[in-house]
Amino acid sequence: MGKSLEEVHQSVSTQNKKSVFRKILAFFGPAYLVSVGYMDPGNWATDIAGGSQFGYSLLWVLLMSNLMALLLQSLSARLGIVTQRDLAQASRETYSKPVNYILYFLAEIAIAACDLAEVLGMAIGINLLFDIPLIEGVLITVLDTFLLLFLINKGIRKMEAFIIVLVAIIGFSFVFEMIFAEPELDKVVYGLVPSIPSEAALYIAIGIIGATVMPHNLYLHSSLVQTRNFERSSAGIKQALKYNFIDSTIALNLAFLVNAAILILAAATFYRNGMYEVAEIQDAHRFLETLLGTKWAPILFAVALIAAGQSSTITGTLAGQIVMEGYLNLRIQPWVRRILTRLIAIVPAVIVILIYGESVTGKLLILSQVILSLQLGFAIIPLIHFVSDKSKMKGFHVSKTTQIAAWIIASIIVSLNAKLVYNEITGWLEVSENPIVLWLTVVPLAFFFLGLLLFIVFKPFITKAKQDIQNHSPHHLKLHFSKSESYTKKNIAVSVDFSSADEIALNSAFELGGMDAQYTLIHVVETVGAMVYGENIDDHETLIDEKLLLEYKVMLSQKGFNVTTELGFGKPNKVIPDIVNKAGFDILVMGTHGHTGFKDLVFGTTVDKLRHKISIPLLIVKN
Repeated sequence: MGKSLEEVHQSVSTQNKKSVFRKILAFFGPAYLVSVGYMDPGNWATDIAGGSQFGYSLLWVLLMSNLMALLLQSLSARLGIVTQRDLAQASRETYSKPVNYILYFLAEIAIAACDLAEVLGMAIGINLLFDIPLIEGVLITVLDTFLLLFLINKGIRKMEAFIIVLVAIIGFSFVFEMIFAEPELDKVVYGLVPSIPSEAALYIAIGIIGATVMPHNLYLHSSLVQTRNFERSSAGIKQALKYNFIDSTIALNLAFLVNAAILILAAATFYRNGMYEVAEIQDAHRFLETLLGTKWAPILFAVALIAAGQSSTITGTLAGQIVMEGYLNLRIQPWVRRILTRLIAIVPAVIVILIYGESVTGKLLILSQVILSLQLGFAIIPLIHFVSDKSKMKGFHVSKTTQIAAWIIASIIVSLNAKLVYNEITGWLEVSENPIVLWLTVVPLAFFFLGLLLFIVFKPFITKAKQDIQNHSPHHLKLHFSKSESYTKKNIAVSVDFSSADEIALNSAFELGGMDAQYTLIHVVETVGAMVYGENIDDHETLIDEKLLLEYKVMLSQKGFNVTTELGFGKPNKVIPDIVNKAGFDILVMGTHGHTGFKDLVFGTTVDKLRHKISIPLLIVKN
């Protein structure tokens, strides 16, 4: 599988920095590209609607969403840093083709919905500031694609700098908006207390969650952290995780302040003046000058909107590239790929505006954010599984506490979405003149996606349980031993890896040595920590391997075989020869199984290195 965002992969060096500040600065950047997705025009629509209809009462939803986002983005960064795989690539390696195609389709819909919000938002900003018609504004956004190509050719650091400038423009604009609006601080604090005033507020709240915790950002972050080139040691990975968490904390809290400012602005101007129906960005812009008494309020509003749209379209298009390449392994020319990604968003926007007019843009923006929220579960749940997987994360899996927190967040999001879908479908059934059509189309589709979500939730637990039964117990081995006239080997080394390959390796060894031979079982721990710290490593996988090796010894000893064990640490092609050459073995026996890594060991260049490094015969036994 290719590298994620290959043109900028590991293009930023973080090594040989003379000061701690410079080292931290080298890691800073990816989270700022991610943060613009948390302050894009879709957020504006939901924040304005929430503030104008319910005042400050939904501020707590923004705060909760920000905390969710911080945890999930840190998990996404961890996946990319440790495994050097983005979320889409990790999914492709884990799930079957049909499941991956569906997940890709859902991710593409989410990115289209996100891009739709960004395209509309920027077009609205252009329309408000320069009085250019909305359709023409939408078409102008195609030029973003070429801006992205220009920036990425200049290097990821130039792109990050450009995005940070746009974020600064948004931030400063809203500092002045807050000064003009003079919000009621006591009510702002009260708005941080959880409450849902009505069913309509629930719809807006889910839209806010969808606009804040964005699925495409999870794909994006897991890729962007791989632009940093750092030492692939245990200490280097820990340092990268630490600095990226700091980066995420700062960037996402800035995004939260911008979102909170938009909602507070709507509450302090529209809600306070009884204008509860202001949900359109255009209406908000039109009333700002009248209500705040300064012409700068609408101008700064439009400038910030263009900056938000411009920055988020760049990152949204990058996410589209990551998803397409990761799920489909489809590599096409960058400019073609980005044009396609942009057209997926622009075509629906143009069609809707042509049919329904410019008045529906606000509803379209909120709908896009609800669609994003509905897709969240299909991105979050695989992510949690991946970063909790001890073997995939090579000793850097998340703690039980973090897993519980992540599952609580996933449960909240999925539960809210399930309630929203149920409410929407029952509402359609009640008002529909021909409900049978809905029963035959929408209802089965909802159940299908529910089934898919449950499959993604429980499959790793079921698969892992089966693997634990099969691989993590020596008692599944079917060992046979038949007496022979003569045995040629007296001191036999057997490489084991706690899989079905061990069965055929051990049986082959017994045929060579019988009951009188001395057998030494060799297993090598290959985690990152083992490679760095050797026998001093004390991680979970090492403890498990030690336990299993001892169980093998006890079981075989009970059957009458003379068994000792050797546990090595590092790369097998180096460690196994060291162990073998120190003892007087007659032969080394190795079995094969279907795992790629071991196939590489047996059939690739590794086995040639191993064969040339040992002074005894090597017996490779295939299943």
